[in-house]
Amino acid sequence: MDHPLLIASTFCFLLGFCYTVYALRAGTYRASPFNFSAIACGFLLQTAFLFERGHALGRCPLTNLFEVFIFLSWSVVLLYLVIGPAYRLSLLGAFTSPLVFLLQAFALAAPLDSPPFRRAAPNPWIELHAAVSVVACGAFALAGVAGVMYLAQERQLKTRRLRSIFFHLPPITDLAVANSRLLRTGFGLLTVGLLSGFAVGKPLDWVKAGSICVWVLYGVMLMAEKRHSVGPRQVALFSVLAFSLMMSMLWGINFISEQRPL
Repeated sequence: MDHPLLIASTFCFLLGFCYTVYALRAGTYRASPFNFSAIACGFLLQTAFLFERGHALGRCPLTNLFEVFIFLSWSVVLLYLVIGPAYRLSLLGAFTSPLVFLLQAFALAAPLDSPPFRRAAPNPWIELHAAVSVVACGAFALAGVAGVMYLAQERQLKTRRLRSIFFHLPPITDLAVANSRLLRTGFGLLTVGLLSGFAVGKPLDWVKAGSICVWVLYGVMLMAEKRHSVGPRQVALFSVLAFSLMMSMLWGINFISEQRPL
């Protein structure tokens, strides 16, 4: 019964997606209150969906892949609403809307919302581990979006073929700073998620081992950036590729439920 909220939320992001495509094709993109309002409305509907689902489950709604996709989408929008205005990255919303729409549309269309399972008593460590780790993925997703924007602007500068969108992109230095801080935010959250995961006391499996590898990968890149061994372009490209790798790991997540049918 909570799916209508999610469908309405997805429609809001579709409106933002359509506005972005129309404006970019027309070559007249402007930061629009309409796009921001559509994203904010979609976020409120996402929050209502997660609240209803969590209330029905009696725990954090991260019990199957469907809920993970929605929670990830919610995390991306939450971070955008917090970081976008802070860094004057209004155009970030134009790139965020398509990403969130595609994530939610895929979750609704694919048979990911599995039937009810018998669930063990809530474990706060497992729930903290799952929630914080997915929010970390949201930070990495937004870093990937900022990375795409950086690479697009850099390409236009190098080719000297400046299109109308170029004049509405944030300064390339601001994008580099935002990308770096998003990576650091995601890395910090992922660290908390991994530590809480080890506190559960379950043995190391391939998913946890993969998460550790991703953590090391991001840590090495951030260390290299701190030592000025890599430039902003390499960091932006890494943000896009590393998030793509992380998305491929979602299919192996151990959800916070016992996989036994009622």
